[in-house]
Amino acid sequence: MPLSSPAAPARTVSDRAGALARQLFAFALVGGVGFVLDLVVFNVLRLTVFAPEAHHEGPILAKLISTAVAIAANWVGNRYWTFGPHRRPDSGIEALEFLLVSILGMGIGLGCLWVSHYAFGWTSLLADNLSSNVVGLLLGSIVRFALYRHWVYQPGRASRKGLRVRAAAAPSPSYEG
Repeated sequence: MPLSSPAAPARTVSDRAGALARQLFAFALVGGVGFVLDLVVFNVLRLTVFAPEAHHEGPILAKLISTAVAIAANWVGNRYWTFGPHRRPDSGIEALEFLLVSILGMGIGLGCLWVSHYAFGWTSLLADNLSSNVVGLLLGSIVRFALYRHWVYQPGRASRKGLRVRAAAAPSPSYEG
């Protein structure tokens, strides 16, 4: 008796496109919550304790903290909603992979902020927000979505993991001859 079920019927292009559109919509909503958190925390920190007048590296520190807050909120939303059907039972490994991808996305946003603020000398609050919260966020989001979808929450990984667990728990077939 085979351990796996017969192959599911091939999904049509419109089914796959619809599933991708729903996933992108959920990712955008979760990201929107993260964006608001990031934006509010960044600006509060940038205007107060990490003002560039008080700390040369203030905008970078403010962005590190605000992005960490957003990453935590996004992990919950993406794990349980956007990619919920594909989450794996090994949540610790999944969280580590999510964190690595999120740090890469954060690096993209920080890089945009650094280039704008320090290399180009555009030091206004508006320039810092445009470089980190528009350009950096857009570029980072593209990279994050692709890596979340094709690595962290790749549907085959969750099902293969589940199949190995089921196979280990299944009784061994007996061979009577």
